[in-house]
Amino acid sequence: MELTTPGPTLGVVGGGQLGRMLGEAAGPLGVQVVVSDPTPNCPASPVVDDQVVGEFDDYDTVLELAERADALTYEIELADPDALERASEATGTPVHPDPDTLRTIQDKLVQNRALDDAGVPVPEFRQVDDAADLRAAGEELGWPVMLKARQGGYDGRGNVPVAESDDAETKLSEVGAGEDGALAERMVPFERELSVVGVRGDGETDAFPVTETIHEDEIMRETASPARTDSAVRERAREVALDVLDELDGRGVYGIELFERDGDIMVNEIAPRPHNSGHWTIEGCVTSQFANHVRAVLGWPLGACERRCPTVMANVLGTVEEPRRARLSGVEDVLAADRASLHWYGKREARPLRKMGHVTLIADDGEDVDDLLPRARRLRDDLRFA
Repeated sequence: MELTTPGPTLGVVGGGQLGRMLGEAAGPLGVQVVVSDPTPNCPASPVVDDQVVGEFDDYDTVLELAERADALTYEIELADPDALERASEATGTPVHPDPDTLRTIQDKLVQNRALDDAGVPVPEFRQVDDAADLRAAGEELGWPVMLKARQGGYDGRGNVPVAESDDAETKLSEVGAGEDGALAERMVPFERELSVVGVRGDGETDAFPVTETIHEDEIMRETASPARTDSAVRERAREVALDVLDELDGRGVYGIELFERDGDIMVNEIAPRPHNSGHWTIEGCVTSQFANHVRAVLGWPLGACERRCPTVMANVLGTVEEPRRARLSGVEDVLAADRASLHWYGKREARPLRKMGHVTLIADDGEDVDDLLPRARRLRDDLRFA
């Protein structure tokens, strides 16, 4: 591997906060980044080399990105695998993870079937095309069930619990299943939710330490690493995550969300990209998930995934009732706090529960995540949208 100036160019479909942090990680490696995003001056634009303005699934936009890049990747599942594949074939620019992996991940029913066929543990599930299917699934799996839209869900959107048969029509409408349909999963009475960010490079595979994810109303609020569970569970979570990687094609980072129940592990969902549950790795690990995604996509050797010290992260969400200009106050307290880091995503509009940034807190000698979590929450909760 040789480095030159200018270095290789990575094309990224999506210019949100993940594209922004990919740009921040690519710079020290000598890698230039061009993103495509429908929003002019998207959040990634201040830290990358250029932006192509266009929809995530627009072929001409993806083709222009491929023509300007040495490798293609994506930071959002709204990317079109067909457009990525066609642009790659037309320009010879490789795309990772593989578009077939994106096709699998975009449809939760296809994803669950692929994992189940491979022997990877997932909650018991049924295909749901209409209210009658949902009622039948509830009777078979037992009420309540978790109803998931097959496509388009994220950050808790597209997932709703269904308590009883009489709720079938209402919940199908609420989940936004539409013509694509949905799936019903047996409700898992989990003890905690976990995440493993796995990474596949050129002939090598690794995983970041197991992380505990803390949710409220289906939206992740905090992460803590190491996860507050025993070593056997953490090892099992890592094993399952590596089994998931065996079933997916292409290099890159994969966010793998898991349930822990009675000492065992089940896969909840997968994201073929850097993941919110791995943001803590920027300060908390030898190599961040973003730096390893850049390395992996380019076919470069992976960096070490070891955790430096106990680390927690708290998401800064839009605490507003209506959309408004993004103006955050209380920043001074976070910046003055010992071993705290603030990441602001540069979004111009705050919306209810929109991810606007995050706060990371790393441990001093002798501290663990139970010491860190209350402090991280206080720092985050003292931030206000003026």
